[in-house]
Amino acid sequence: MSDMRLKLVGKRRLTDRIAEFRFVPVEGDPCAWQPGAHMRVTLPDGGDRAYSLIHFGAVPEVPEEYRIAVQLEEESTGGSRFMHGLEEGDEVTAGQPKCDFPVTPGSAAVLLAGGIGITPMISMAAALKATGTQVDLHYAVRSRPLMAYGEELAEHLGEALQVHCDDDETALDLDALIGDLGERHLYICGPRGLIDAARAKAEAAGVPSDRVHVELFDNASAGGAGDEAFEVEIASTGEIVQIPADKTIIEALEAAGHDLIYDCQRGDCGICQTDVLEGVPDHRDVVLSEEERASGKIMQICVSRAKTPRLKLDL
Repeated sequence: MSDMRLKLVGKRRLTDRIAEFRFVPVEGDPCAWQPGAHMRVTLPDGGDRAYSLIHFGAVPEVPEEYRIAVQLEEESTGGSRFMHGLEEGDEVTAGQPKCDFPVTPGSAAVLLAGGIGITPMISMAAALKATGTQVDLHYAVRSRPLMAYGEELAEHLGEALQVHCDDDETALDLDALIGDLGERHLYICGPRGLIDAARAKAEAAGVPSDRVHVELFDNASAGGAGDEAFEVEIASTGEIVQIPADKTIIEALEAAGHDLIYDCQRGDCGICQTDVLEGVPDHRDVVLSEEERASGKIMQICVSRAKTPRLKLDL
């Protein structure tokens, strides 16, 4: 589907670092989208960033606008800084809405959001509530002044909303949350630390993996300070491709002319999963279970790297 040209018609500050943006198409009406969906906004350098779409209440078949919220990151590489620099009347290019983080219709759910990870949870909670499905939303933040949409969430969700602040007695208790999960589905969105901790506790508690759903709100593909170059061997041809310290496997393979299947590039959708035939992967995804990681036989090549000088991949 073709990209959209959007005009910014509303901008407001939600916290010191989070701003809300409301866009409408330059031509035509906004198209329908699923709760939990996102759209990818194109950046000046040609890259893009995914931002979750927000709607309080059931998403209409013909929405009036696209609403997102963006947190300004102190070490932004361009995405959040570009967005926060926009003014009403400015235009951007964005991909059509896409949903990699859907809710299971009719299944009771616990939604766990960390920080700006609240954004996809708003429409998800609203959709479940609109169908009479049991839903509880746990919103974890460092302190109340850092909350986005606190009043709106309380108004729409009432007792189904539980806020957890690190600096008071409401701080998140993951053991209690997982222990009270029962047969409900668990949806987690936020920083890697929260996702890893919640998934580990759910796995230890015997919660089936098909009832745990995650979306990562970190740029997991960004290289770390200690990353080193390594090699990837393509099993089908024997070709050796160098993976620089500042590039992902996907980026390097595409530059070498390989056509790959992938989507999120954050390590949370599982589409780029690849079999590892030789070598030890350095897992950085939020998809694989601890058992799968320990096996070393599969990896998400959009974010994960290598602990050995070479990986032989089933490509």
